[in-house]
Amino acid sequence: MELSPLTAISSIDGRYAGKTRALREIFSEHGLIRRRVLVEVRWFQALAAQPAVEELPVLSDAANAFLDGLVADHSIENSQRVKDIEAKTNHDVKAVEYYLAERFAEHAELAPSTGFVHFACTSEDINNLAYGLMLQDAFSDVLLPQLRELDSVLRGKAQEYAELAMLSRTHGQAASPTTLGKELANVRQRLRRQLGSLESITPLGKFNGAVGNYNAHVAAYPGVDWPTLSRSFVESLGLQWNALTTQIEPHDWMAETFHGLMRCHTVLIDLCRDLWGYISIGYFTQKANAQEVGSSTMPHKVNPIDFENAEGNLGVANALLGHLAAKLPLSRWQRDLTDSTVLRSIGTAYGHTVVALDSLQKGLSKIVADPDRIECDLTERWELLAEPIQTVMRRYGVENAYEQLKALTRGKGLDRETLHAFIEQSDIPDAAKQTLLEWTPRSYTGLASRLASSTDD
Repeated sequence: MELSPLTAISSIDGRYAGKTRALREIFSEHGLIRRRVLVEVRWFQALAAQPAVEELPVLSDAANAFLDGLVADHSIENSQRVKDIEAKTNHDVKAVEYYLAERFAEHAELAPSTGFVHFACTSEDINNLAYGLMLQDAFSDVLLPQLRELDSVLRGKAQEYAELAMLSRTHGQAASPTTLGKELANVRQRLRRQLGSLESITPLGKFNGAVGNYNAHVAAYPGVDWPTLSRSFVESLGLQWNALTTQIEPHDWMAETFHGLMRCHTVLIDLCRDLWGYISIGYFTQKANAQEVGSSTMPHKVNPIDFENAEGNLGVANALLGHLAAKLPLSRWQRDLTDSTVLRSIGTAYGHTVVALDSLQKGLSKIVADPDRIECDLTERWELLAEPIQTVMRRYGVENAYEQLKALTRGKGLDRETLHAFIEQSDIPDAAKQTLLEWTPRSYTGLASRLASSTDD
């Protein structure tokens, strides 16, 4: 059976293939091979620039142009050739080395120097840099734009609904009013904090040989300052150098990244659940698409499927990211191979993230607040003013202020007349009474509207 969105085992390459297209160039086998080729070629060029490596001549402009072309023009067909070689070697990185040896043979100047391809390297020297580049590209080119767009949407809605008073619910019970915009601003602020943490993480890379000691390097060329060259090479790829490792880069920075992304996801799961709830009680309506079906049997339904889809995919992503973060920093002695297969799951985790963010954006674009419905929950909730009344009474030294309001309101409904009568007979200054008499459940929102627009941009 040919692979297609209909025959793919994973939903990431099947049902959601259109949404995850941008990740294919990064996390596919082709994406990994292409970055391995990049690292191998750039290392060869770095060695050729070292005067102490006498047996490798300085490269001509033509030779460098050919090598640059191997990187820039690496195609699916080239990756397939690597896979054909791997079928014989049963070693994926060695297959890249042999592929490059074949390509070097096409160029008269490079053909004699194939021994310097993969020189003094262990496979993990190539792989850790390739994965570092993959994760860097995935974040900067795919996830970060989506998260920034989401931040912009939340900012817009927080400002749009900054003054729309709304009943709060703590423990599921009616609580002091807020505004809808303030509640969305809360989510935005949380997301921005976690996003800032993610952006501060710098991918690390190591390039120090079989067990991290430059053993083979020194054996071949003892006069070269290998740590300095290693650092320069890693940094030339846009990664931060990790000076002390075993055979593998320990993946701690990856764990930090995955945990940071999980925290972003957790904030968004919280948002999805809250919006789902607000839709269910009518605070938001959803724009209906005439071509869509909400239920196979109940024609009236417009289900909050986008938020449900986002929540589900964020959960799957977090499950995978949690395992990646917990497992990858663990390796027996100087290395074992368990990280190799686990690393290949990163694209799946990021795929579920991309699907979730797409669904969340779609859901947010369809919801519209219903001010009348929101107002209904506040109109007759005069008991909500028990908090400011008892607080003002305490200011003026009235004894048992809290207890008096508790007796008047706890577990009871309360009308305006009863509440005003209580205020009138309270032992507080007339000016304070007048202020309290002017309060309504709708106006008792504190600084919510100001806070809704106060987050930094």
